[in-house]
Amino acid sequence: MLPLASTLPEYTVTELSLALKKTVETGFSRVRVKGEISGLKRHTSGHVYFALKDQDSVLDAVCWRGSFQGLSLTPQEGMEVIAIGRLTTYPGRSKYQIVVEGMELAGEGALLKLLEERKRKLGAEGLFDEARKKQLPFLPQLIGIVTSPTGAVIQDMLHRLADRFPVSVLLWPVAVQGEGAAAQIAAAVKGFNTLPTKPDVLIVARGGGSLEDLWAFNEECVVRAVAASQIPVITAVGHETDVTLVDFAADKRAPTPTAAAEFAVPVRSQLAQTLLQYGSQLSTRFEHMLVLYESRLEALRRGLPPLGTWLDENMQKLDELFERLINAERRFIEQRGVTLDHLIQRLTPALVHILQKGEHRFEALAQLLESYSYTRTLERGFTFITTLDQHLIPARSKTALHQKIQIHFYDGVAKAEIIDSEL
Repeated sequence: MLPLASTLPEYTVTELSLALKKTVETGFSRVRVKGEISGLKRHTSGHVYFALKDQDSVLDAVCWRGSFQGLSLTPQEGMEVIAIGRLTTYPGRSKYQIVVEGMELAGEGALLKLLEERKRKLGAEGLFDEARKKQLPFLPQLIGIVTSPTGAVIQDMLHRLADRFPVSVLLWPVAVQGEGAAAQIAAAVKGFNTLPTKPDVLIVARGGGSLEDLWAFNEECVVRAVAASQIPVITAVGHETDVTLVDFAADKRAPTPTAAAEFAVPVRSQLAQTLLQYGSQLSTRFEHMLVLYESRLEALRRGLPPLGTWLDENMQKLDELFERLINAERRFIEQRGVTLDHLIQRLTPALVHILQKGEHRFEALAQLLESYSYTRTLERGFTFITTLDQHLIPARSKTALHQKIQIHFYDGVAKAEIIDSEL
């Protein structure tokens, strides 16, 4: 009789490994595992390998490059996390592992530790320096708001803006918590900065919540986007006691979203009242100045002599001066007339001599030019040759067989053809 073991099914190693792999993946297709990251290693391929451990056990983990780039946080050695993924086996080493597709921090203590480390890192880069913070505009024409399009936050801000000083508002709707929220918020801040017509100020806001709920506003991409914004940014995240890293990077932190709206615009009625007060003060000062100048003018008037007497005395002086001017002008014209006649008499003979001398020189130059004229050379039996379009042919080498040419004589032109170009 054969042993009982001989009745068992027989597997190859590969067959058994694949069967175990199928069983594990079917039974644990989606799991959440809490543990501490240990042995973190990022391969040159971009894949990340590590282990999740607790007090008694260790679970190998791998996060493929595509999944790693989409994680909401960056894994770090010793970080306590909740890994989300699926279990599988690695037949090459007879072990099982979790393929991580998502990751969350486990517990508020871990979040606070990561928050402090990130704050220290970003602060060292100068992202929180007071010197780089921008002044808020006194009266913006357009306000950009980054928040969830639903809920009380956006409504509260719109109502407060309408009550204080109605201005145009442009909403960039985003998710304010959960997976992908940080990327949406960062993209919204960057997007506002690239619009052709940019808002004068931005408000980044959301309502209250736990540390986990507000975590998107602690992510590096959001902090860096706010710090790099060319538009002044007001943040209002959570309640008055809630502080996120984006608050340190912003140009102004508001304790609540409603307070952010109050920081953004003045109260129109108060502004109008202030303008009325300034107008009244200006009017009072202007009236005071008028009274002062009137009294000074009156004092000057009293020091002046009577106008009629002053005019009578100076009118006679004016008549005497006018008479003297007329006489002086007459004498000047008479003297200049005599001088001008004398100059004309002297100038006429000289001018005639110059003209005659120029005429003789011109005739001499004309005769010389005529003697050098090429027509005189042609009259002595010389000719010159051109192409049909009047271009000079200076040498035989510039001709071609059967080329049409023109021969220029002193008394006309004859057309010819080159029938032999040899020497």
